[in-house]
Amino acid sequence: MNKETNTQEKFKTMIGGQALIEGILMQGPKKKSIVVRGPEGLVVKTEPLKAPKDRYPILGWPLIRGVVNFAGSMVNGVKALMYSASFFPEEEDTQPSKFDQWLEDKIGSEKMEKLVIYVAAVLGIAFSVGLFILLPTFLAGLVPGIHGNYLLRNLVEGFLKIFLFLGYMILISRMKDMRRVFSYHGAEHKTIRCYEARLPLTVENVRPMTRLHPRCGTSFLLVVICISILCGTLIRADNTFVRMGLHLLMLPVIVAISYEFNRLVGRYNNGLTRILTAPGMWMQHFTTNEPDDSMIEVAIRALEEVIPEEAGTDQW
Repeated sequence: MNKETNTQEKFKTMIGGQALIEGILMQGPKKKSIVVRGPEGLVVKTEPLKAPKDRYPILGWPLIRGVVNFAGSMVNGVKALMYSASFFPEEEDTQPSKFDQWLEDKIGSEKMEKLVIYVAAVLGIAFSVGLFILLPTFLAGLVPGIHGNYLLRNLVEGFLKIFLFLGYMILISRMKDMRRVFSYHGAEHKTIRCYEARLPLTVENVRPMTRLHPRCGTSFLLVVICISILCGTLIRADNTFVRMGLHLLMLPVIVAISYEFNRLVGRYNNGLTRILTAPGMWMQHFTTNEPDDSMIEVAIRALEEVIPEEAGTDQW
């Protein structure tokens, strides 16, 4: 086991990524790249990044950009996952159902693929909201003696949110199929850390870097839950379903604030930001694993594809 060392950051980059099935998605200021280690070797797919704010500048405004970027990252993430999975088909050659075949014939294979991606993204968001936001609210409503005591009820809801989130993350971290994905997650973080230290992107330089990073998606989700707990203190309602509806109405604001929070603490490295990011960094011990050298090679290649040619254009 290689011992991690903390990187001495020289600057903060806006480049981020996502672990895939035997691969990594990296997104820079101008390009995004998917690198997968397929059966035939490394496969690289690099495309120009089409940011919504380039077409509609208002979508890049603070508090608006958080919701837009979150939705876009979900869609791009699902799309990249499906692309990486296509290199590792299941052993059983399953035939599409009659409904799937009919739908594909009606709308075409390309539109069918886009439909699947958007549906998967929506279902992913719905699952997270249902498990970490709505379910705790429903369960808290079953606790006797808290009706009318809004502070106590919000504390119970908050405890359940944190408990379910921690339990879910710890549970999936123990799943065999997720361990390699989380190792690629670690490779992604280590490589970005190496880049921020302005060291040459080599396996030897990346290997000792810490696998924790303050701008991780795990940290973002934890911030969303914590801010939802704080916003829950504003709800003055006893009816469980009314409370669930109000939580849903507040969700875009919560996501927007969480995005700005992660963006702010990601720009600085001082005592205060280290305290604020400590819970999210601790959670990454469950969602990242130590990568092997082949995974680091994938991360390096993906990062190299999106590093801007103009010096400094990827800095905060």
